[in-house]
Amino acid sequence: MAVLGELAEALRSGSVEVIDLTAPLVDTTPILLLPEPFANTSRFRLEQLSRYDERGPGWYWNDIHTGEHTGTHLDAPVHWITGRDKGDVAEIAPGRLVAPAAVLDKAGADPDYLLQVDDVKAWQAEHGPLPDGGWLLYRTGWDARAGDQDDFLNADETGPHTPGVSVECARWLAEEAPIIGLGVETVGTDAGAAHSFDPPFPCHSFLLGAGKYGLTQLRNLQLLPPTGALLVTAPLPIVGGSGSPTRVLALVER
Repeated sequence: MAVLGELAEALRSGSVEVIDLTAPLVDTTPILLLPEPFANTSRFRLEQLSRYDERGPGWYWNDIHTGEHTGTHLDAPVHWITGRDKGDVAEIAPGRLVAPAAVLDKAGADPDYLLQVDDVKAWQAEHGPLPDGGWLLYRTGWDARAGDQDDFLNADETGPHTPGVSVECARWLAEEAPIIGLGVETVGTDAGAAHSFDPPFPCHSFLLGAGKYGLTQLRNLQLLPPTGALLVTAPLPIVGGSGSPTRVLALVER
């Protein structure tokens, strides 16, 4: 209780800052677009039920329509075929939803840049080991494009061009790194060109297959230190869900 009291006081005094890493959900929130014949997720949409009118004179409320993987969201292991026998989003232990974070900054890199194992090892040489049971947040600056679907997906006749993780690094993060998951600013945890990799979509294949998680469409990572942030990740506990739109907050000591 003393620790919780100290945290509450730190929040009141401002010595611990709460930073929102979540993109607002609106009907223009970028979504992943897969080619035919594959199915695509829904855009976010509000359907008004009443707004202080004859449908409900004293209240305002809406139905929401969205996909599990729309906007800032969490990928549960069962989202990918390699994790088909692992947990859905409702089965994530609550203790895993509060965890330390490491921020690896590659902002301004080539849109097709792929994070390498050596990049992570160089980060560790400077900042120390990745947090055991924590997140690796991969900052590329891509959240600056989030206001426009076309700019965010950055596709041409060869497909999307967005930064991601190499096959070797994805395997290493899944098998060797002590993290519980990978967070990115792009529409998914994999690079735009990852459909052509071997295996395709290696972050999904390796990390989810290892029982780890993905966080996507994060923002404000530039406000976090390389180490020391505590992430609070709050997906909806959708029974049988492969993922969920998620509020992601970072607690940072100032």
